[in-house]
Amino acid sequence: MPTDSTDSTEPGGDAADPVDDAAPDGVTVRPYRDGDAAALWDLKCGFEIGLGAGTGGDEKAAQYEAKLTDDYRRRWLDWVGRCVDENRGCVAVADDGDSLVGYVFVLPESLSFVWDAAVLNEIFVAPDARGTGVADALLASALGTARAQDLPLDRMVLDVDRENERAAAFYERFGFTHWGEMVARPL
Repeated sequence: MPTDSTDSTEPGGDAADPVDDAAPDGVTVRPYRDGDAAALWDLKCGFEIGLGAGTGGDEKAAQYEAKLTDDYRRRWLDWVGRCVDENRGCVAVADDGDSLVGYVFVLPESLSFVWDAAVLNEIFVAPDARGTGVADALLASALGTARAQDLPLDRMVLDVDRENERAAAFYERFGFTHWGEMVARPL
């Protein structure tokens, strides 16, 4: 499948070129574009609602859903824009030609000191596209973006809920292992 490598020489974007060899037929993994904002937001809502579903009860699910306000949408998409301005490949989308069916968000290199590593901030695949290889292609894109970063530690880290067995199995398949544990409390 052809790739869109028009930005392969753009600063900070060289490893973020699409990784279509890993994508299923008919799906292109490519860098996010401004025109993708509405579709990306729809996927983000699925991501957020999915965080609470089945991994923490009704209260957790309600908290994640409640934050999806118009103000949050505007602020999140502005942040996506700033991150993409810094590193075009930090947000990649899976495009099936009709719609976006997934996305991955690797924090830009300037934020690598948060965890002293590349940070896989979010990855989400629409339910209808799960099990098709889209997630594999998105993660391959994310790893390429991370490999191009100048990191304090040569690692990629992410936060995954221990109760999310599907996600844990996915990351394990890609060689992720337990690396500490995040704890949280209300403010």
